[in-house]
This record gives sequence, structure tokens and C-alpha cells, in this order.
Amino acid sequence: MTVDALAGAAYIVAALLFILSLAGLSKHESARSGVLFGISGMTIALLATIALTIANAWTTGAFIGLALLLVAVLVGAGIGLWRARVVEMTGMPELIALLHSFVGLAAVLVGWNGYLAHPEIAAELAGIHNAEVFIGVFIGGVTFTGSIVAYLKLSAKMSSKPLMLPGKNVLNVLALVGFLALTVWFVVDQQLWLLVAVTLLSFALGWHLVASIGGGDMPVVVSMLNSYSGWAAAAAGFLLNNDLLIVTGALVGSSGAYLSYVMCKAMNRSFLSVIAGGFGIAAPSASDAEYGEHREITAESAAEMLTAAKSVVITPGYGMAVAHAQYPVADLVTRLRERGVDVRFGIHPVAGRLPGHMNVLLAEAKVPYDIVLSMEEVNDDLAATSVVLVIGANDTVNPAAAEDPSSPIAGMPVLRVWEAENVIVFKRSMAAGYAGVQNPLFFRDNATMLFGDAKQKVEDIIAAL
Repeated sequence: MTVDALAGAAYIVAALLFILSLAGLSKHESARSGVLFGISGMTIALLATIALTIANAWTTGAFIGLALLLVAVLVGAGIGLWRARVVEMTGMPELIALLHSFVGLAAVLVGWNGYLAHPEIAAELAGIHNAEVFIGVFIGGVTFTGSIVAYLKLSAKMSSKPLMLPGKNVLNVLALVGFLALTVWFVVDQQLWLLVAVTLLSFALGWHLVASIGGGDMPVVVSMLNSYSGWAAAAAGFLLNNDLLIVTGALVGSSGAYLSYVMCKAMNRSFLSVIAGGFGIAAPSASDAEYGEHREITAESAAEMLTAAKSVVITPGYGMAVAHAQYPVADLVTRLRERGVDVRFGIHPVAGRLPGHMNVLLAEAKVPYDIVLSMEEVNDDLAATSVVLVIGANDTVNPAAAEDPSSPIAGMPVLRVWEAENVIVFKRSMAAGYAGVQNPLFFRDNATMLFGDAKQKVEDIIAAL
């Protein structure tokens, strides 16, 4: 059997492992095996690619390709291991957005290589090849700059507010029309300036699409960019005639698109409007209403309230991740359950800045899976709950989403924590959340504020217990 045939068989095995990986990652109980399947599939794919490169170098005598591949693998592995060791969970959303940008840039480079290398292609297939080059560069360019903007917003290096250029929807439509026109032109006449033009157009469109989306929708954007990177990889696979890239790209693209759709449904957002950069949506302005004075509570008083409670629901958010409070929170849960208090977690679909962010943190702290519930599972029980602890969450528990049509997050389903008997909000200050919207919950009669570092305050409550 030839090396090509062995590599083809290895790619099929790797593709099957990637499918098993996605299936495993869909459940808490099988997530670990899903990760192992994914690692195994990627290892097989890399080894098969290296074997193909070695065989090609041995046959042609040109070892420059093998040398470049080995250098790239070593450099990439070194950077990857370093980032994996130093990155914190709070930095994962922006890191993932940055990694998506690499996939997009790779697709752009593969497309340019497909044009500059001038491969020998039959005349009847030349048009298809040229269309593949153009489409691959366009998808990759949109993914590249869109992911860079997402990284800048998630890392607070750029304002999370949506960019509202005059006629922004018209600009997006014109960009797509321009892309279609340029594609037809390029298929007919392969001029270099056309490829330059579509590259610049894709960079501008990717930047504008994501810059036009507000901070409240950024978790959906990360998922959406994941989908874009998949389609970019699939486009590169067609250019390179690599079946594994095509299959893997299609898996990532379709699963990312479906996850984005599910999240949009959970947030009462239009899927098409979000992926089009908020197309057709004018950002409403938040109200400047006066909500009155907030009330504060001490850790000792909070401990007394929890001791007397029959049921407690904890709604975590990004602030819990920043404070590394998941471990003392898990300890608090254990102590309360030992006292006979019914304790559960309510997780909003976009709590944190990445889908599943809070679930991973709680699993890391050994919180039992059976008490970690979704928003839909816990919302109807909140009215009968004695105490709700809001730890680092803001926009996902904001009653303005349900009560204020002028709010930028109007219509987004939220955890109705204000229906509980008592609400204790853990925050560092009265600052607005990531979406830049004030939260009327903080001023409700049944709500009190516990200011300070969430980890320290939870530990203070444990000490008082």
C-alpha cells in the first residue's frame, strides 16, 4: 500500500474521531473522552501529513517543504503549550477568538497560494478552481478581521458598544454584492488586482460585521466565528484537495452555526441579524431613569439569611470567573447542603463570555452535575426560592430585558431572580455589566449588595457559618 493510500485511510480515521469528539463533548459525563478522541484524531492527522511530506521530499529531492513543516509544527507546539499553561479560564473567550483569526488567515494564504502557484488544471475545471480561490480568500478574510475585533472586545481593549456607522446595513449589502460581482469577474479574467480587492473587502467586512455587534451578543459572536473558521478550513480543503480539511471544516462550520442558532433562540435574537452584524436592528438607547438607593449587606448577615433559608439558587457570571470564586462557592454549597438547605445553580445560556463557561468552572470545582441547572429548568422555581445569590452576573439577571422595551438587551430571556424572596448580589461596584446597561435589580426592595472580591466575600460567609 502506498503512502498516499495510508494517509487517506488515516484521514478517514481522524475524521471519525473528530465526529466522536463532538458527540462526547455534548455531555458532561462524556466530555473527557470527547477531548481524548479529538486529541487522538489531530495526532493521527498530523502524523499522516508529516508522512506524506516526507514521502514527497524523498521522491522529489526537495526537502524545503519538510523543513518548513517541521519548523511550523515545533513553533506552533511551543506557543500552544505555553499559552495552555498560562491562560486562565477568564482569558479563554478572547484566546479562542484569537485562534479563530489564525484559521481565517491560513485560509487567505492558502487561497493566494492557489492563485500564485498556477497548478496544472484542466480547462473545464479552471473556473471552479478560480471560484474556490476567491471564495476561500473572502471567507478567510472575514473570519480573520472579525476574530481580531472579537478578541479586542472580549479583552476590553476595544469598546464593547456596537459600532453604528450611518447606513451600516447598506454597507454590508454593498460589500456582499461587490464580492459576488468580483467573483464572476475573477472567474472570467484572473487579474491579480481582483484578488487584492476581494482580500481588502473581506478584511473590511469582517471588521465591520463584528464591530457592529454589542457586548451583550459577544458570546454568540464567538460561536459564529467558530462556524466561519470551519467554513474557511473547508474552503482551504477544496483548494488543497484534502478530504480531512473538508470534513473537519464542515463539522466545525455546521456545529458552530447550530450552536449560534441555539444561543440566539435562548437570547431572543434573530440568527440572521446577528450573523449579518446586527442587520436590520437599530440599537435602542438605554433609559436614564433614576432607580433610587441600593442597600448593602454584610457577610455575617448574608450567612444568617442563608442559614435560615429553605432553598437557595446561585446564579454565577463572569465576575465569579475573574475572582476565581468557584472553589469557595463549591465549599459553601457543601456546607449549606449539610445543613439541609436545598441548593441549586441556575446557568444562563450565555453566562460568562463563552458558551459553557460557568459549567466548566463548576465542574472544575467538583460541583455535582445534578444541581447545575439551565435557565429553563430553574426559572419557574425562583418565585418559591428563599435566597438567590447572584455572583458576578449582571446582564443575565437584568429585569430591564423583560420590562424595558428601550433597553439594548430588551427581549433577551433572563433569570428572573427578582421573583425570589431575597436576592444577594456580589459585585465589586455599582458599575454596569458588559452590555453597558444599568441593572434595576440592584435597587429592588428584596435585593441587597455585597461589595468586594467575590472569592473573599464567599470565604467570609463560610467563616460566619
